[in-house]
Amino acid sequence: MFWPSLALIATAGAVGYLYGRFPEDWQNASVLLGAALAVLLLWLIPLFAWLGRNYTLTTRRIVLRSGFLVRVRQELLHSRGYDVTVRKNGLQSAFGSGDIQINTGLDHPVVLRDVPSADLVQEVLHDLMESSQNSVATRRQQEASRPSDETTIWGTR
Repeated sequence: MFWPSLALIATAGAVGYLYGRFPEDWQNASVLLGAALAVLLLWLIPLFAWLGRNYTLTTRRIVLRSGFLVRVRQELLHSRGYDVTVRKNGLQSAFGSGDIQINTGLDHPVVLRDVPSADLVQEVLHDLMESSQNSVATRRQQEASRPSDETTIWGTR
């Protein structure tokens, strides 16, 4: 929300400087109309897009919710395994945030945008995925080692 907030401040400064400097009323009104359009396009729409994204990390899965009017929910189970990559631009590096790209191997990668403490989140996701895969592997080994319910007599059933 850095760039939209900067655009809002610049728009407010431009309106404060330009409004009332033109001789015609329609020209001053067009300054206000242009400012309202700039605020709508450069600040309000990105704000709603930002408010419409929600990421929830649990011990079993990642839940991604997006959309403002049409909600989309996506879940990624840690037990299925995935690849986690962190990308940072210059401004994100300065503040310790970043974009986390999760590649499940099936569809296009899922991107968690502007996540604070991105490196820490990457480590936590690796730990959660590893512990989840170990519990699934343990459960599978226990099921495979159980004796079957069938009675076997000297090699015949």
